[in-house]
This record gives sequence, C-alpha cells and structure tokens, in this order.
Amino acid sequence: MAYVRKDAATLTRAERRRFVKALLEVKRRGEYDEFVRMHIEYFSVDGEHGLRAAHMAPSFLPWHRRFLLDLERALRRVDSSVTLPYWDWTRDRTPTSAPWTADLLGGDGRRLDHQVTTGPFAHREGHWTIKVNVTDRTFLTRDLGRRGDPIALPTKSELEWALKDPVYDVSPWDSTVTRGFRNKLEGWSSRGDDTSWRNHNRVHGWVGGDMLGGASVNDPVFWLHHAFIDLQWYRWQRRHRGAGYLPATPPRQSDRQHGRIVARRQKLPPWDVTPQELEDVGRIYRYA
Repeated sequence: MAYVRKDAATLTRAERRRFVKALLEVKRRGEYDEFVRMHIEYFSVDGEHGLRAAHMAPSFLPWHRRFLLDLERALRRVDSSVTLPYWDWTRDRTPTSAPWTADLLGGDGRRLDHQVTTGPFAHREGHWTIKVNVTDRTFLTRDLGRRGDPIALPTKSELEWALKDPVYDVSPWDSTVTRGFRNKLEGWSSRGDDTSWRNHNRVHGWVGGDMLGGASVNDPVFWLHHAFIDLQWYRWQRRHRGAGYLPATPPRQSDRQHGRIVARRQKLPPWDVTPQELEDVGRIYRYA
C-alpha cells in the first residue's frame, strides 16, 4: 500500500518528533553525509564536461525523485511510520512559519555568522555537525530571506507559470531554455544572476547559508523543499496527461548535448533506473 507524504504544516506533534528522531539517527549512523557527498558529486553545470544528471538538465526531476526515495527509505528503516513532509513555500512564507519551528527544523541563523541556534539541528544540541564541504565551521547556517539583500519566496503565480507549460523540456536541454516545465520549475535564468532565479532556485537563495551550492543537503530543509518540487511534477503530470519526460531519445552524435543528458529510457546514474521508470510512483507514495 502506498504511504502518504504530508504538508509539514499539518504534521502532528508526534509526527514531527518521529521525523526529527529518524533524521538524527540516519545522521548518527553516517548515512546522511553520504547523501551530501552524492549531491555534490552530481551537481554539474552547463559549462562542465560530461553527463549532467542532477541539475541544468531534463533529469533534474527524476534524479531528485530517486534521491528523495533513498533518503526516505533510510528514514523508514529507523521508523516505518516516517515519510518525508513537504514545505509549501507559496503559503508558509515567513521565517517563523512552518517548517521553521523549534520542534521541526529550527529557525533562522543569527546575524553574526548565520549559525542556526534553535531546534534539533542547532550545533549546540550536539547531533548535527557539518562534516562534508567544511571550511572553517561545522555548524548549520541559514539566512532566511537574505537580510542584507532581501529576496522573496516564489509566489503561487510563479509556480503556476511553470505548471501550465504543457511541454516537459526542450532543446538544448540546459539552463538557458525559456520554454518547458522543467527549467521553469528548476528556475535558471539566462541572465545568470540569482535575482532572476525562479521557483526551486529562488527557494535555495531565500534560505541561504548551507542551502547555497552543491552541499545544500547539509540543511534538512533540502528534503522538504524537494518533496514540494516533486509534488509539482506529480501535479504537472496529472494536468498534462499524455505529456511525458523529454527527450524521448538521446541527442544525435552531432548535437552538442550528445552524451551530456539522460533520455527517457536511459539509465539515470548512479542508479539502475530510467526516468521512464520514475514517472509513476503511485504504488510507492502519494501526497496529502
């Protein structure tokens, strides 16, 4: 039977406690940091050589869908009642709303160094030490809303702008495309500056701190954010029935994207699974 992913704002006190406890246990076991390392490894961009699987490519959505499933399975090995909640950032839009409560993700970072000092993932609690992509600190950081240069979370209308596009993705299948659901949701802009980012990317920028860059998994809000992104793919599929993942076939050898993107029936690294196989997960989970 399919399990249910819920809105973080609707979780009961017991559900919040179980989710946090399971996440801390996955971290304690050393499994969590492997997820951080994997995301860094596959965080490749347009200008780099080789395959782009996780970002700036059509496989952005199926790659993260499988990534979320792997973390969720790790959580459920600890507590089978736990599922990934999602953060609806079109509704919960302030640094004090869900999920920034003391019993879930904790709050904003302090002004001095952006260190998170509240909630279960605060460094002083002793359970959440940043070990991957560490420079001179080991504590979790956030700068909700970017106080020095404020930005706003995406709106419902910006999300609708992506959802109403009936085509999944278009050539050249990268961060420069202005048509297609995938990049409108992922949110890259040809202007190349974060002030023009949309949807997914804008949320990373709004949270700030550890959510910026390839090591963004170091902040547990990564999973709640991407669960909401996954929900948008689910909604898009229901709205545009018959419109599937593109490209259906790999680009020709003469195409500059040959060997750089994953087509619908090609294996999605590092797993033995294709985007096509990840299009329908209704037997695994559903959204409340």
